[in-house]
Amino acid sequence: MHTEKTALEGVVIIEPDVFADERGYFFEMAEEKRYQEILGVGVTFVQDNLSVSNKNVLRGLHYQVPPFAQGKLVQVLRGKVLDVVLDVRFGSPTFGKHITMELSDENHRQLFIPVGFAHGFLAQTDSVIFSYKCTNFYSKEHERGILWNDPALGIEWGIDNPLVSDKDKVLPLLKDIAKEFVFKTN
Repeated sequence: MHTEKTALEGVVIIEPDVFADERGYFFEMAEEKRYQEILGVGVTFVQDNLSVSNKNVLRGLHYQVPPFAQGKLVQVLRGKVLDVVLDVRFGSPTFGKHITMELSDENHRQLFIPVGFAHGFLAQTDSVIFSYKCTNFYSKEHERGILWNDPALGIEWGIDNPLVSDKDKVLPLLKDIAKEFVFKTN
């Protein structure tokens, strides 16, 4: 297994060991002890989610706030996405900065997104099956988001008119979100 830090503190790319032969392939999606060594002893996953998206569907940018803030381990099981993570921790040196990367069923990459970051993705293939392992439970009252095409973010989605939910079309701009995450130094 290979891990790689990103420009956003705590966001980690995980490339599991994939065992492939003429029959197909096998890999461990998450093994608690190993993942706690990588992500921290306090990281446990309590809820698994799955979304299915058609090509050009854009989901995000979503996050949850305390006491239901969620870290997520995300992965594509079928297809390919452009994945985006945005720092929403006020006072962080990377507040308002984002990273993008390709996640696919071919590269098997996983991405860990800690609490304090918004997440979204654009489906780039006809059918995408997307897996989320979450560190906290879903709470509608605590869900938040940021408008996917906020000009201040400068995210290059590679598409002008994605398929976006009515809810995601009216999310606030980054400058208008509440200070529900404040960056704390160690």
